[in-house]
Amino acid sequence: MTEYFNSFLIWIPDHFAAPARIVLILILAMIALRAIHRVLPRLRDTIAGRQESIEDSQRIRTLSRVVRYVLTVATAVVTSLLILGELGISVAPILGAAGVAGIAIGFGAQSLVKDYFTGFFLLLENQIRHGDVVEAGGKAGLVEELTLRYLRLRDYSGNVHFVPNNTISTVTNMSMGFAYAVVDAGVAYGENVERAIVVMRNVGQAMRDDPAFAPKILDELEIAGVDQWADSAVVIRCRFRVAPLQQWNVRREYLQKLKEAFDREGIEIPYPHLKIVQATV
Repeated sequence: MTEYFNSFLIWIPDHFAAPARIVLILILAMIALRAIHRVLPRLRDTIAGRQESIEDSQRIRTLSRVVRYVLTVATAVVTSLLILGELGISVAPILGAAGVAGIAIGFGAQSLVKDYFTGFFLLLENQIRHGDVVEAGGKAGLVEELTLRYLRLRDYSGNVHFVPNNTISTVTNMSMGFAYAVVDAGVAYGENVERAIVVMRNVGQAMRDDPAFAPKILDELEIAGVDQWADSAVVIRCRFRVAPLQQWNVRREYLQKLKEAFDREGIEIPYPHLKIVQATV
C-alpha cells in the first residue's frame, strides 16, 4: 500500500511524506464511508424494487443493513491499521495481542458472542425481516431494525423495544407468506345458527367484492362452525386468508360490517343480562 501512496506523493518532501499519506488514507476512508452510506442504500432500493414478492424485498432491506454495518467496521479497522503503520507502529504485535485479548474477552462476554451468532442465523434462515410483525424475546411489534447484536421492535402504542439476540429462543412471525384474520362471532341461543352463518358468508363475499379489500383477502371466508357454547352466546368461528400484515384491518372491517348486517337481519348479539325476580310472599 505504501508503494502506491509514494507513487502519488513523489513531489512532496520526505519529512512531509508520512503526514501526507495519513491525510490521503483519511480522505480515502471518508470517501469509502460516504459511498457505503449513500450508494449502498440506493443499490438496496434498486434490487429490492426488482423482487417479485414483498418477502424478498424485505429480506434484501434487512441484509443490506448488516452489510452496511460490516463494511463500515471493516473500513474503520483497515484505516486504523494503515495509519498505525504510517506512524511507525508495528501492526503484527498489536494483531497478536488483539487475538489473545479477543479470546479472553470472548470468555468474559459470552452473551455478546451469542448475540452475534444468533443474529447471524436469524438473517441466514430468513426468520425475521425488516417490516415484519413478530413476537420474540417476550416482546411483540413491528421490526424496525435487525442487527447482529439486537432486534428493535415498535409496538402498537409506539414503544420501542431493544431485544438482545441472545434472549431470542422462539420467533413468532405474523407476516410471513400470508396470515389469517380469525373472527369469533357470538349470537344468542334463541337465534338460528344456519341463518347467522348465511349472513356471515354474505358479509364475507361483500368484502371480497369491495375494491378496497379485494387485494387484501386471498380466499373465500372459511367458516369452521360452532366453536363453543359460551355463558350467553353461541360462538361461531370463521377466518379469512389474507395478505401479510392485513389480518387486523380485515378483522376490524369484517366485525363492523357483520354488526351492521346482524342489526338489519334482526339477529341478536348477546350480552350479559341481569334478571331480577321479585319473590311474592
